[in-house]
Amino acid sequence: MSMSHPVPTAPLVVACLRVTDLRPEVDLLTGSVRRDRLGVGLSAPDASALEHALRIAEAWSGRVLAVAAGPRSVETVLRDAVALGASVLRIPWDDDGSDHGFAAELAGDEQSLARAIGAALVPFGTPDLVVCGDRSVDRGTGALPAFLAHELHAAQALGLVALSPGAADGTSRRVLDAERRLDAGWREQLVVPLPAVCSVEGAGVRLRRAPLSGVLAAESAVIPTSALPPRPAAGTGRGTGPVLVGATRVFTPRTRVLPAPESPDPRIRLLALTGALVAHDPPTVVGPVGAAEAADALLDFLVRHGYLEEPPVAGSPTGAGDR
Repeated sequence: MSMSHPVPTAPLVVACLRVTDLRPEVDLLTGSVRRDRLGVGLSAPDASALEHALRIAEAWSGRVLAVAAGPRSVETVLRDAVALGASVLRIPWDDDGSDHGFAAELAGDEQSLARAIGAALVPFGTPDLVVCGDRSVDRGTGALPAFLAHELHAAQALGLVALSPGAADGTSRRVLDAERRLDAGWREQLVVPLPAVCSVEGAGVRLRRAPLSGVLAAESAVIPTSALPPRPAAGTGRGTGPVLVGATRVFTPRTRVLPAPESPDPRIRLLALTGALVAHDPPTVVGPVGAAEAADALLDFLVRHGYLEEPPVAGSPTGAGDR
């Protein structure tokens, strides 16, 4: 007796891309980052993520959705994904003319961005696989794939150097074969169940070149945009209280009053002013300790050497200003 099985729908493979300025200008005095929308592009890990998504979708006879969160300037990169045969979606995030969008994002975390991406994927159905770059060139935290896996209730395999469809295990369930780089030249081989969120390094895989017909069609393609997600206040992603992001300025140490050297000899006076004749504290190794203990040790050093009058109290405006 034969039994009919339901025909599975085409698997959905999502390439979650971090589009950023590949050649940002950094002010050496203030540390402010100036981004040019004409220099946006995909870093090597994100280009690898898109190529892996295309290859796995071809092996599964599935569909590829390239998702990027950012201003309208990211649509240039999304058109490149359209030329490769992928569907695309832009999530409004930041503003091309904003000077503090990057700083506000650094003050918070990437959990809110993961929530926005997860909400934008709902109309497309549950993705079987989401492929991300392991680290972006602008932040380099590598936290977004983990947050995204949490939002999608999916398995996660992060920091991979190889990713391919796995061999059938006797059932209709699909799996992935993955390889992760370890220290001392070792490799870890993984069998990843689906649904999963995987992040890949930009090694060993080069993004394919789009055909001419795809490039011409992508020039007039309309880039869909999801609904604008609610943006949390800066610094409230972890629930630790508000973080104020103000204008950057050059760091100027406090002026310290030093006694005039007593010797008339210019050489001795110079040595006295530079502190070469004073016995200094030996170097202190702090650690391994947690972040709170390390911060306390740093504050004690600043108080001991006169840079702070007293340790700042957590949550006080004066404490934030002293730091």
